Amino acid sequence: MAAEYNPKEIEGKWQREWEKAGLYKTSDTVVGKDNFYFLTEFAYPSGNLHLGHWYAFSVPDILARYLRMKGKNVLYPAGFDAFGLPAENAAIKNKRNPREWTLSNIDYMCKQQRSMGASFDWSREVVTCDPAYYKWTQWQFNQFFKKGLAYQGESEVNWCPKDKTVLANEQVVNGLCERCNTPVEKRNMLQWNLKITDYAERLLSDLDDLDWPEPIKEAQRNWIGKSEGVKIKFDDIEIFTTRPDTIFGATFVVVTGKEDKFTGRYVMNPATKEKIPVWEAEYVMADVGTGAIMAVPADDERDKIFAEKHNLPIIENYEKAGFEDFGKKVSRYRLHDWVVSRQRYWGVPIPIIHCDRCGAVPVKDEDLPVILPEIEDYLPSGDGKSPLAKVRDWVEVECPNCGDKAERETDTLDTFVDSSWYYLRYLDPHNDQELASKDKMEQWMPINLYSGGSEHTTMHLLYSRFWHKVLFDLELVKDKEPYKKRMNRGLILGPDGQKMSKSKGNVIDPDKEVERLGADTVRMYMAFIGPYNVPGSYPWNLDAAVGIRRFLERIWLIASKDKNDDVIHQKVLMNRTIKKVSEDVEAMKFNTAISSLMVWLNTREKAEEGFSKKEFETLLLMLAPFAPHITEELWQALGHKNSIHTEKWPVYDPEKMEREEMNLAVQVDGKVRATLTVLRGQSEDEIRTAALALPAVQKWLGGKEPKKVIVVPKRIVSIST
Repeated sequence: MAAEYNPKEIEGKWQREWEKAGLYKTSDTVVGKDNFYFLTEFAYPSGNLHLGHWYAFSVPDILARYLRMKGKNVLYPAGFDAFGLPAENAAIKNKRNPREWTLSNIDYMCKQQRSMGASFDWSREVVTCDPAYYKWTQWQFNQFFKKGLAYQGESEVNWCPKDKTVLANEQVVNGLCERCNTPVEKRNMLQWNLKITDYAERLLSDLDDLDWPEPIKEAQRNWIGKSEGVKIKFDDIEIFTTRPDTIFGATFVVVTGKEDKFTGRYVMNPATKEKIPVWEAEYVMADVGTGAIMAVPADDERDKIFAEKHNLPIIENYEKAGFEDFGKKVSRYRLHDWVVSRQRYWGVPIPIIHCDRCGAVPVKDEDLPVILPEIEDYLPSGDGKSPLAKVRDWVEVECPNCGDKAERETDTLDTFVDSSWYYLRYLDPHNDQELASKDKMEQWMPINLYSGGSEHTTMHLLYSRFWHKVLFDLELVKDKEPYKKRMNRGLILGPDGQKMSKSKGNVIDPDKEVERLGADTVRMYMAFIGPYNVPGSYPWNLDAAVGIRRFLERIWLIASKDKNDDVIHQKVLMNRTIKKVSEDVEAMKFNTAISSLMVWLNTREKAEEGFSKKEFETLLLMLAPFAPHITEELWQALGHKNSIHTEKWPVYDPEKMEREEMNLAVQVDGKVRATLTVLRGQSEDEIRTAALALPAVQKWLGGKEPKKVIVVPKRIVSIST
């Protein structure tokens, strides 16, 4: 063993050894072990790994390693969400073909992910741009189509003029493209949609049964946006309102429009039987209710402002109507169908063929996958068509039904379709007969814990729940929900306290940090920077990271010293630390778990006798999930042949967690006259003898023998004269 800690010499060595031994290859069943499926959101291969990726993958790895040591059969897989705008835009920016760019990034990012020492099962790697994967994306899309849940229709859509493609409602934030912050335009286009609205009520009500943080549930509830009210007809205009009791105060009707404009029409208020005007206005949103409202300016501020602006009547006091006057309640949702068409090249081809005679026809199962062709001109055109429309020898085909001339669909699928089911493919990634065998899904699903970013709460997380519910209805999966438990992680900021950005010059390169400090230090610092299970923002602090490195150097130094035999007082702190670290790791409070290990180390270093061998081995076992490389090296140096990561997690002894010394009150004739310090485990006779020998007790006895001495364990000694 080297005299000084040098992570460069040990980390690569152990990464190669673990891979060679297949240490993290997960079997579907292991006798005597329960399966635990621990999933983290897979990465976009749009460039090199950044510190955010490290935070996403290396910190949860602590829990994965801990659970294995606790006897769980843990599946902790990795893959790449390889299609879509992020990868394609990066490829265009770097003047590279998207396929070439993406695959080269995947190769490089795989090496980076291995460098963090994460215990991924790489034999189950999933890459969404692999035809073996997207064959099943296409197959599932066709099942949605056959069930009537995938349809093509012309509607007003969100168009990003920079990315030159349609966006789903969830991808528009405050009127801007969530990818590039470009103002979004409205266009009428023929698009493919998935009927997520058919599942709105189930997506809402099933949240109640999930073990998720309430803020995540609430975000989804708000996005689904259920409201209960009634529909009322003002002649041929149907409005939806949650306040039918205010109908007597309605003095005009407003329908959605681009500007304030009187239509010249009047309709009858069914309650007052009076004719009221119909106006167009921007403040009525087309995607809410029916796109028309009854305006009650006395009770609604926006209606009042509009009425005052256009000199319309305001009825201050009016009769309230009863809810029962309108029939039954109806529910409306803010959620709209999911637009999945994308007019871009780098995506899954939609497996539909258009025939003048037969209409839209799904590609036959035996002809899947529809391979994304190699093309030279992959730049988006901006005319509403995908670059695939230019590839005529690919587009022009025969109709699978009638054999007539037909054309392929040239739009590609939204990348959120790819990620809506990837967790199932991890279970059976090499199956070419089905998306995943039911036997393997039975063994692993639903996912025990899913860790990801808060930005995906109302997009990926909602979409994948919908997708899974459809698969459940199709009897392709056994569970109505895919994720038992979900948690959102925090965000690593630059040293200046701002979100990392190349334009701000505050991006930290993890490769350089690993080169300088070592992977174990970077892993531990990220775990130490703040509570992982509470979304927050944590700036990268070089001084604090160096402090973690010094902690590991002290561990290395102690390993070279002679170890004393066990002594009883060492076991107290050890057992307390085992209990605290175990509880904190299970709660993903990694920062306080590391603090406990530091306290233990500080205390033992100050003691004259130092660590015993057993105590030091216990420290290494608890440090192993946090710093897998250094602990493996030191474990082997202590003479062990097996990997430390296959060892059992230490178990604390409750009886050895109490203080070895305790103070007992000593009473003489019912009054406390002294305090006696005893060791835990001393006999009652020893305690009785020690109490009677105290000078304060002898004073009150006055040389007499006591009539009775009662020892109440851990509390008092009562002496009667």
